[in-house]
Amino acid sequence: MPNPKKRHSRTRRNNRRSHDALSKPAISLCPQCGEPKAPHHICPNCGTYKGREVIKSKE
Repeated sequence: MPNPKKRHSRTRRNNRRSHDALSKPAISLCPQCGEPKAPHHICPNCGTYKGREVIKSKE
C-alpha cells in the first residue's frame, strides 16, 4: 500500500476541502397555504401536492 512520502501543506489540504461545504436545502412556498416546503414534496401543513389533497388535513 503506497504511503505519502512527504506531508501535504495546509494550503493543499484546504484547497482540497474547498468543495466540501454544504449548500442550503431548496425551499419553495406552497401555493395553497403559503407555508415553506421542499419542492416536489407534499406540503406538511395542508397535505396537498399539485393542487390535490393527498393527506387529510387536521382542520
